Amino acid sequence: MRGVITLRDVVANLGVVLREFGALCVVRCLLASLRRKQTTFLEIALRPPESH
Repeated sequence: MRGVITLRDVVANLGVVLREFGALCVVRCLLASLRRKQTTFLEIALRPPESH
């Protein structure tokens, strides 16, 4: 187990992520996986909201 989020993981669990964490988390996960960023789901899901 690598712990790194992949596009396959995001797509396979899309409904759960959307329902439990919201659309913004889905977008962040998709972007991270498409950019091949080495990060975990929890780093994305528990990231504090960005202030403007």
